[in-house]
Amino acid sequence: MRRSLDELDEGELLRRIARGDRRAFDELYRRTSPWLTVRLRRRCADEDVVAEVLQDTYLAVWRSAGSQAHASAGGSAVGWLWTIAAHRLVDAFRRRARLERVPAVRTFEAVAPAAEEEALAGGMDADLERALLALPAELRQVLRAMVLDGLTARETSLLLGMPEGTVKTRARRARIALREALS
Repeated sequence: MRRSLDELDEGELLRRIARGDRRAFDELYRRTSPWLTVRLRRRCADEDVVAEVLQDTYLAVWRSAGSQAHASAGGSAVGWLWTIAAHRLVDAFRRRARLERVPAVRTFEAVAPAAEEEALAGGMDADLERALLALPAELRQVLRAMVLDGLTARETSLLLGMPEGTVKTRARRARIALREALS
């Protein structure tokens, strides 16, 4: 008996997308696009860039689902999706930088904690959590992009709209502050 698409996990949806199943693609989009849009908006205030990155991301998913479907045992489908989106966002910033138009990036703290922060909070001890929360916002922002999102210093500088040297300095200061707080 055929299972309903609602019962399938994202990895199985990717395997079906790799075989050209349009309904599986629609289901993956329905499940993940709201979450992905929120994550992208936290990193970019320009709605046009967010829409473009979202479209590029799902186009890449449609085209290359087969490569992830075979490797899905080694990582999550949603993680793969976020990696594509994060790289597409950096690419969009690079294109804009070439045109000498710097995209607007939100610099305020989110009202609700990000999903990454909640996940880390559940998996870390209280001392590390307190040390992270004690960091100034600009240091936490750099740490989030480099550690949680896995971006390089250059990609983080483009994402946050600051010089690469500033990113490296803030990352070093954040690590030193964490080391001191935990020793």
